[in-house]
Amino acid sequence: MNNIITIGLGLIGGSFNLDLKKIFPDASFGGIDKSQDHVRAALELKLIDFESRIEELNKADLVVIATPVDHISDILSECLEQINENCLVIDMGSIKSKICTTIALHPKRRNFLACHPIAGTEFSGPSAAHQGLFEQKTMIVCEVEKTAFKLQEQALEIFKKMNLRLRYMDPIAHDKHIAYVSHLSHISSFMLGKTVLEKEKDERDIFDLAGSGFESTVRLAKSAPSMWTPIFRENKENILETLEEYIQNLKQFKTLIESDDFNAVFNEIEHTNQLKEILNGLA
Repeated sequence: MNNIITIGLGLIGGSFNLDLKKIFPDASFGGIDKSQDHVRAALELKLIDFESRIEELNKADLVVIATPVDHISDILSECLEQINENCLVIDMGSIKSKICTTIALHPKRRNFLACHPIAGTEFSGPSAAHQGLFEQKTMIVCEVEKTAFKLQEQALEIFKKMNLRLRYMDPIAHDKHIAYVSHLSHISSFMLGKTVLEKEKDERDIFDLAGSGFESTVRLAKSAPSMWTPIFRENKENILETLEEYIQNLKQFKTLIESDDFNAVFNEIEHTNQLKEILNGLA
């Protein structure tokens, strides 16, 4: 690949570019972002070689869309209008159903591969980008059969060189599962942080008394609202379902403590401990 253009120059787009630069050292890297501060930072950090424009996508061999999820569908449709017939377009969005539905009948649908890397940190912006973010992480790919085989092969070869693990999913199933294992954990972190901030008015008490458990649990609460508010809006139905189940579990746990049923509390915790074995298997 000679010409690669990334739209959205934050943590994900910038980190993906750094890995792509290792794979394609002779390629030229253009970048597009609505924030000129992001563009300047991406140039200074060498995440990109030059600022590009949507109108220049006809020269691209690969287009990576890494914007907030509420913009991806519109940007993707515009990209597909501009690209040449041999260009591969991938997105990094954590919501897949709307994106796949929006471009289902587009004449260049076969140029697009719907992707979601299960990678990230609580930090955002070009300065958060770093090489190796995707090492041994999972890349979810949706509707791979709707992408031209030649372009599938190109994408899968890139993912292989990045040491990504591949998982193929239906877009609807993806959005439902991701609401449980990703979106709910962020909501929990945000609301725990909110509860502590409202109850503990003295910032020094929070700093001095917070242990590693609190720190690790609220780590995600530092995530950017500009990224997560659109995710909650785009996946609203699934998130509401998961929240309802989560709230019911919290109420049940509260009832066990109120009734002094600490044997049941022990059993609940012990049952949940099986997560250790599941997550250790991913290490």
